[in-house]
Amino acid sequence: MGPMQKTIALVTGANKGIGKEIARQLLEAGQTVFIGSRDAERGKRAVAELGGDSRLLVLDVTDEQSIARAAAEVEALDILVNNAGIMTDGATGPEAQLDDFRRTYETNVFGVVAVTNAFLPALRRSSAPRIVNISSGTASLGASTDEDVRAAASGAPAMHSPGGITYRSSKAALNMITALYAQALPEFRVNALAPGIRATDLNDRARTLGQDPAEGAAGAVRLALLPEDGPTGAFFSFDGTSMPW
Repeated sequence: MGPMQKTIALVTGANKGIGKEIARQLLEAGQTVFIGSRDAERGKRAVAELGGDSRLLVLDVTDEQSIARAAAEVEALDILVNNAGIMTDGATGPEAQLDDFRRTYETNVFGVVAVTNAFLPALRRSSAPRIVNISSGTASLGASTDEDVRAAASGAPAMHSPGGITYRSSKAALNMITALYAQALPEFRVNALAPGIRATDLNDRARTLGQDPAEGAAGAVRLALLPEDGPTGAFFSFDGTSMPW
């Protein structure tokens, strides 16, 4: 599969941020893209702005009925980008609230599993199915525990703090989900991406220090358009280098 071959993609949380930029770049590569959006009006605005062969798909990854309705609208799918994610706060473990864990995992972990499983029938109709899970460099166990790796890893400044436990642990769980789905679906290419800190509304740090979302999105698009002999069950930084699990 390559950018010249017409494929159908779904990007969750595509009405803003990195998701919107991933959708934009897939459209520029000539793909049909479903713009997954929890809010119909925001999704309509994104489709109007993106143009091309973009299509609104109202999809709340935390709502089973919304997922089922969305999956029923998509008969064929080649690419699923699980981008929708939240970060509730930057609390450390002793400070964290259980409700924040529940909210975070509902979107970042359970939502990915629910959406992926709901769209598997459509993906299995593809000759080259691809799944890209948007993770985080701050979720890397190696980068979070090994001092040498922490110093060199993408997103290293965030790794020198024990904060963000709900978000970071949810993305670490997503990494394991990525590895095991790749093993269970050998005919797929299933990978995780650390997009780097981007100028989005994920948190205050991203809003003030984040770089261009287009750079992070480009890494996701590379994984979405992998050739048949491309890697699977791997964790990459936005620049294509391997990330430590």
